[in-house]
Amino acid sequence: MKERYDSLDEYIADLQAEIAQSDNCANHFYQLGMAMLAKHDYVEAESAFLNAVRLSPRLAEGFVQLGGLCLQRGDYEGCLRYNTEASNIRAKYAVPQANIGFCHLQMGDIKKAKSALIKALKWDPEFLQARTTLASAYFMEGNYDACIEESSAVIKAQPVFGPAWNNLALAYFEKEEFKKAAEAVEQAQKCGYEVHPDFVRQVREKA
Repeated sequence: MKERYDSLDEYIADLQAEIAQSDNCANHFYQLGMAMLAKHDYVEAESAFLNAVRLSPRLAEGFVQLGGLCLQRGDYEGCLRYNTEASNIRAKYAVPQANIGFCHLQMGDIKKAKSALIKALKWDPEFLQARTTLASAYFMEGNYDACIEESSAVIKAQPVFGPAWNNLALAYFEKEEFKKAAEAVEQAQKCGYEVHPDFVRQVREKA
């Protein structure tokens, strides 16, 4: 939100006034969509982003945001479709590739998930969420050492990233390194991550 506005509502009202005067600016619709996201008004946000990509069919960010709205309501196929469109529009754009990987993982296709996530990290090696999702993919295929390696890399860059600690705990548990698993669970919880209670109990019983 621009600093000259006292509130989000004032900013939205100004954008809507601009659009009322001229409704052919994709950027105005995109900014309106972002503002509506900030208000958690997902219906209006989606409408704004749809208008943005209608006016500017090569606005990759708009398709990414539409994919995020699909993800928010559990529509992985919709999220995959929009992010694939964004990736086709802009080469070497890490964000939609990471989202594509996440969707494939949620849909059970680990091979496609890994392929997309590795591409995302090739283009943006510091994309910690993508690296964490890749760690999850390795865990799901039973490659616990690779999961530990990727999770450790995330933690080295961002020590308070709870999901990476959780992945580390899961992998150490499967490797029967229960003390390390317990330490990772404790760190995940310190970061505010909600570790599954049944897993916490299992780790404490084994450690």
